[in-house]
Amino acid sequence: MERREFLVKSATAAIGVVAATAVPAEAKKKRKAAKKKTTKKPTTTTTAKKTTATTVKPRKVTLGFIALTDCAPLVIAKELGFFEERGLDVTLQKQASWPATRDNLLSNQIDGGHVLFSMPMSVAARVGGNGQTSLKIAMVLNNNGQCITLKSDYAKAGYADLAAAKAILETKSPTLAMTFPGGTHDTWLRYWLKATKANLAKVDIVPFPPPTMVANMKVGNCDGFCVGEPWNAVAVAQDIGFTHLATQDLWTHHPEKALVVTEKFAKEQPDVLKELMGATLKACAWLDVDANRPKAAELIAPSGYVNAPAEDVKSRLTGHYFLGAGMPEKVFTDTNMKFHRGGLTNFPRRGHAKFFLAEFQRFGLIDSAPDYKLVDKLLLQDVYADVASKEGIAVPNDDLAPFTLKLDGATFDPANPLAEATRK
Repeated sequence: MERREFLVKSATAAIGVVAATAVPAEAKKKRKAAKKKTTKKPTTTTTAKKTTATTVKPRKVTLGFIALTDCAPLVIAKELGFFEERGLDVTLQKQASWPATRDNLLSNQIDGGHVLFSMPMSVAARVGGNGQTSLKIAMVLNNNGQCITLKSDYAKAGYADLAAAKAILETKSPTLAMTFPGGTHDTWLRYWLKATKANLAKVDIVPFPPPTMVANMKVGNCDGFCVGEPWNAVAVAQDIGFTHLATQDLWTHHPEKALVVTEKFAKEQPDVLKELMGATLKACAWLDVDANRPKAAELIAPSGYVNAPAEDVKSRLTGHYFLGAGMPEKVFTDTNMKFHRGGLTNFPRRGHAKFFLAEFQRFGLIDSAPDYKLVDKLLLQDVYADVASKEGIAVPNDDLAPFTLKLDGATFDPANPLAEATRK
């Protein structure tokens, strides 16, 4: 597919796009009920002095999110009162799609939100935007927990069987869906396609909003997709498709979603941003307590948030993957979706940002080498370090360390991104 045609397709609407809405009043009732049921406060690494709404007028913040399981840190911080206890009046606003999220951030309609980690790089590199550098990565929200789902007719591809996948890709003319050009799902999908070493001339890649993936597969608009949970679990539950690959088996502990904020918000309200990050870190730590995962699924599943069966949310959130296509259940323990890992998850690394820029060139999404200095403009590492220090969270020392991807054994060295960008 020509790059121009690809970018035009990214703007098209898909089945079932839901208009942006604020979280309904029923969610507030659930939050109050959840707080009453809590008899013991979860153990977290938060040590910062709290500012309550009774002493300071609440600072209003509007955050966007997409209906995906990994919006959980923002939902939990809202529902369990972590924002409120820091004097923040946070509105969570559901977004229709990732392009809508991008546009609302760039126009300052929202202050920040649950965003694809690679979106700021995609926009800055002119893959999914016009070169703006005003989207800032404050912290990473989660690792792992995305999947490539294929329709049931492709069941011979099995789980993570690259040779079998290659055979199917070369005998079919599949249409595969992702969620945003240059986004994480687009990257995982294209990386997997490269790893199969299939002739990709007849593979078409199109964008759909995450909540519409299952519906689009059901009516034949795509033969497979890469998206976050719970939509892969829903496809299996409805016997529409099967899980071919979980992204933790592509790159273990890869960055996935991030708290991305506008440049305007970061500059004009730095103290509010730091409180927002502190509350979100507390929610991330709460989520990584295994005993809290079922409650988390109950809180994020309702229509105001993810709008999916709580059981489908819970199963994969707890690491239990029913793969479909007659395959046995696969259980992830240390590599299921993670939100904190003692701070290892949350630090935004320049090496990771450089990886996505290198892949844009490798995939042919840009015509020449990107400006790798962009990462210094896009990552708020100093702000994160300050917040982490106040919260008693260690900052990892692997910012530019090489790392190896599990799927094909390739090692990415941030000191030499060209080697990856030119790899076949």
